Amino acid sequence: MIIDILTIFPGMMAGPITESIIGKARERKLIDIRIINIRDYAADPHRTTDDRPFGGGSGMVMKPEPLAASIGNVRENDPAARVILLSPQGRLFDQEIAFELSRLNHICLVCGRYEGVDERIRTHYVDDEISIGDYVLTGGELPALVIVDSVARLLPGVLGSDESLNEESFITGLLEYPHYTRPEIFENHRVPDILLSGNHGAIRRWRRQQALLRTWQKRPDLLHGNELSSEDRKLLAEAIEKRKD
Repeated sequence: MIIDILTIFPGMMAGPITESIIGKARERKLIDIRIINIRDYAADPHRTTDDRPFGGGSGMVMKPEPLAASIGNVRENDPAARVILLSPQGRLFDQEIAFELSRLNHICLVCGRYEGVDERIRTHYVDDEISIGDYVLTGGELPALVIVDSVARLLPGVLGSDESLNEESFITGLLEYPHYTRPEIFENHRVPDILLSGNHGAIRRWRRQQALLRTWQKRPDLLHGNELSSEDRKLLAEAIEKRKD
């Protein structure tokens, strides 16, 4: 998969895309992340990428010419690339959209800055808009990195095991069950006995019950859109009853 990131601050990307799982995936050629400096497409000697808004008002607006030229270069090399503007007006990013993007061969993430981009870029050069949440950031670079991280780990071979991926929060529609590792006792707190029993059927049942209970406690909204089986309802009822004791 190819991911192009268009930004005026390429230095913000250097660390995150060279470390950890993403860095290893790049080394193994599982993903090609290319950082494109929008300033390289500015025509003036000062490499200007912003200007005052027509009609007055505070702040600056990203100029259309450098953005159009940088996006055009991406599309010239691959007309099928999906160009996505990181914008508070976009679709709210979630796991479903992460899966959607992971199925594409090439995405181009456009990082806005200041008061935003010239509207002509939004209406004529962009295929999609995505937001990572209802809050204000200084630019689209951090949202782009969030999307890269979320999408990259869904690509075949990046995590090395599809089993762990299938059990993660939001994949099943539930939050994930609690995890424990050595030592068995930490500051007088013991690992649940069931996890040390060796009874894999009982462990699977406990984990499912804990995932249901944790979702009910922390994100009950997820249960409203999740059609639970009769066994799941029984497990959840048992867990809730135990909490009352």
